[in-house]
Amino acid sequence: MHTEDMNGKTLEHWNCDDLQQAMKQGEVLLIDVRTPQEYMFEYIRGALLLPMAAYDPAFLPEGGDKKIVFHCGSGVRSRKVAEAYLAAGHDVAAHLEGGFAAWKTARKPYIGTDMATGAPVTVGGA
Repeated sequence: MHTEDMNGKTLEHWNCDDLQQAMKQGEVLLIDVRTPQEYMFEYIRGALLLPMAAYDPAFLPEGGDKKIVFHCGSGVRSRKVAEAYLAAGHDVAAHLEGGFAAWKTARKPYIGTDMATGAPVTVGGA
């Protein structure tokens, strides 16, 4: 992970290994900001869907003892949402650098769709 100073606030850029380890340890609340259609086709198990189009930081639950990490398809939308989270008064925001594409490239596990049956199937597993 590396960080970026955003006018005195911190934007954390997580890599796939950081996120996978934190998820295994139950340390994060992963928020998927992609569209419902993208999420229905494939998603990271445990991620909650909150599309960027409907994002309102006032309605985002507090992470409690868990850190909130945003992700999207490539890292562009999740960065924008993380910046909005900072602008809403939070001191630290985090997102998955490279997004779901990086997750898949790193062969991390996710739930995909079996195109022959339409059923969910686990893919990857590093």
